[in-house]
Formats: sequence, structure tokens, C-alpha cells
Amino acid sequence: MNSYFFLNSVLLGIGLAMDAFSVSIVNTMNDPGMKMRHTLNMAAVYAAFQFAMPLTGWFLVHTAARYFRIFERAVPWIALCLLLFLGGKMLLEGVRKDAAEELEKELAEEQNERRKLGRWTLAVQGIATSIDALSVGFTIYSYNAVMACVASFLIGIVTFGICLAGAAIGRRVGKWVTNFASILGGIILIGIGIEIFVRGI
Repeated sequence: MNSYFFLNSVLLGIGLAMDAFSVSIVNTMNDPGMKMRHTLNMAAVYAAFQFAMPLTGWFLVHTAARYFRIFERAVPWIALCLLLFLGGKMLLEGVRKDAAEELEKELAEEQNERRKLGRWTLAVQGIATSIDALSVGFTIYSYNAVMACVASFLIGIVTFGICLAGAAIGRRVGKWVTNFASILGGIILIGIGIEIFVRGI
């Protein structure tokens, strides 16, 4: 392992983390009051998926390359479906919230709970934003097991830092766009899904 290896892994991590970065912004826009421990948990989940996916791809290339190539074609479709579902759900909640604005005070506590990032939603986001990283297994197929683990670890660390930066940005923006954060966030998630799909095909 040399300096080129580390630099390449970090740059790969930056490129792969952009979707998670965008979703981190969306999440804290939608919940500007997100506690730091929840923010750290969100970034850690995305980082864990970004660590696991390239390593899984590397493993599959070395054990079942033919089957992995077949599955790889479905990756953009999976990411698109997951983010369309999450974005559509957020968009619908935002529209309903605006339509019932006169009841906002009475339902404030309930809406605040709905904005919280649930474990299931977080897991789906983690999969959707990292599933294309499976393909990285092809780019690091020549690495031995130790190098593959180190590269994946660096990708995860970079993702963690970038997601924290995204959360900080989203928290600042969210204070100004609270009234339509769900609508804007839904549109952004749908856009990310389409972007991953187009890039993948």
C-alpha cells in the first residue's frame, strides 16, 4: 500500500459519498432540531453501508463474478425505486401538511415526531445511497483482502465526515425553509434516485 492507494481510496470515497451527502442535507432540512447523537448515528449508518458495499462487491467478484454482473444491472433500478418511494412519501407528507396548515399548532408535536428519522427509513436510505458502490468491487478486484478492507474503511470514514458536513448545511438551511422542507426534501430525494438511475444505465 502506497500513497497512491490511499489517495485513490479517499477520492473514491468522496465520489461515492455525494448521494449520502445530499440525503444528509435533506434529513436535517426536514428536522433542523435533530440532536447531535442522531446526526452522528445517521452519518455512521451511511458510512457503514458505504464501507460494506465495496467490500461485498469485491467479495462477489472473487467468488461469483458471473452472478454479480447479472445483479449489477438491477442496481440502478433498486436505487431508483427506493428513493422514489422515500421521496414520494416525504413529498406527500409535505403537501398534506401545507393543506392542513390551520391545524399546525394542534398537530405540532405529532408532526415533529413524524419528521424524526426512523431506523427503517435510515436503513433504506443507507442502502439506496450506497448500493451503486457494489460496483466498486470491480475497480478494486486486484486488491488483496487487507487492501480491500482498508480501501472500504477509508471510503466509510470519508462518507462519515461528508455526511456530517451535509447535516450541518441542512440544519442551517432547514431553519429558513421549515414550512416546505418536506416538499423540497421529497423532490431532492426523487432527483437523486433519477440521477443514480441515469448514471447507472
